[in-house]
Amino acid sequence: MRAALWLISLFALAAAAAWLAGHNQGTVTLFLAPYRVDFSLNLVLLVLSLVVLVVVLAQQALSALLSLPKQAKRWRLQQKERAAHAEMLDSISQFMAGRFLRARKSAQSALEKETLLRDSGLLLDHAVSLRTVAHIMVAESAHALQDRELRQTHWQEAIQSAKEGQSSERQALTEGAQLRAARWLLDDRDASGSLGLLKALPSATARRMVAMRLQLKAARLAGQPAKALDTALLLAKHRAFTPATANSLVRSLILEWLMHTHDADAVQRLWLSLTPAQRNMPDLAAEAALRLVALGGSSAVARPWLQPLWASLQSQQSNWTSDQLTRMVQAMEASAADVRAADARQWLARVETAQQAQPQDARWQYLAGMVCLRHQLWGKAQSLLAQAVKGLQAPALKRQAWCALAELAEQRQEPEAAAQAWKQAALVSQS
Repeated sequence: MRAALWLISLFALAAAAAWLAGHNQGTVTLFLAPYRVDFSLNLVLLVLSLVVLVVVLAQQALSALLSLPKQAKRWRLQQKERAAHAEMLDSISQFMAGRFLRARKSAQSALEKETLLRDSGLLLDHAVSLRTVAHIMVAESAHALQDRELRQTHWQEAIQSAKEGQSSERQALTEGAQLRAARWLLDDRDASGSLGLLKALPSATARRMVAMRLQLKAARLAGQPAKALDTALLLAKHRAFTPATANSLVRSLILEWLMHTHDADAVQRLWLSLTPAQRNMPDLAAEAALRLVALGGSSAVARPWLQPLWASLQSQQSNWTSDQLTRMVQAMEASAADVRAADARQWLARVETAQQAQPQDARWQYLAGMVCLRHQLWGKAQSLLAQAVKGLQAPALKRQAWCALAELAEQRQEPEAAAQAWKQAALVSQS
């Protein structure tokens, strides 16, 4: 539509100009004594237009001629700049392809070209970024080639180069270099150095996903499960992992933290710091109870930790694994109430009820037999443990059951039965 309007307008102007020229009877007279020259006004206007056009074209040609040196200089700058960028892109491509020597060579070539540009007085608007990234690429390639000295040299030069940029550019380049260095130190198994660099980052940068992932790995490597757990919870909150992965990671970190505790009070403080959902994890409850008892803590404190899991443990629809069930049985055995405790009878009744609800489960037979043994119900304990050893798959439970049967046989003064039970226990321990 716009093109049609322009075309109509041009036709209208042409028609108006033709009409004016055809009906213009004016003349221009030039007196040159003793002559008189008459010109048509249309001719004079045409000549004037041609003169103006020639002057404008001549001025543009002269301007283009005078700007040739500047254009040549700009062209040389563009060629050198393109060459530096081509070397930089080639370095990145070679690094991605695993050709680290070529990547390092290309990045160093880009640095040399940028230096030549700077020395000749041709300054790029993004020279700081180009130089810093090139230094980082050399350092990355050196890290892949295990050349730590070269890596450190170019990393320091990258930091110095980043400081020459504007505020936003300087911040982005410096933080990027520090994050890369933290990754390198983590690869070198230098967890303390990596954590030191991450700690030096601004708080806003330290909350980024990439920084928190590095902090999680460094904390685990440094043997700081508490710090690793806090970081993992933050990552899970920001949906850095799938729910299943987050639960598995949190569970493993808490278990690792438990293994690093060497005091019963510390185990209790750790348990109190957990969320209700974490306390209902079978692995955590069982391991916390076992760790507490192993460190000399009171079994009366551990028993309430296991009590909320009774319903799930006895359910036929439970999705617990065999290892989880075994550890839970061991935890309940370790935290079983002493015969003189106030809740001893209640604990015995609860275990017997669970065993009767699942009479074919060897684990419940084992637990009920061990609790009966503690209450000096020798006959019942003998019967339950004798049934349990036939179906137990966990070596630890089977060995303990045979040892208990051996002790019961010794109490009955049956040396042959005791010797056979001890032999079976030894065979289990060797398997």
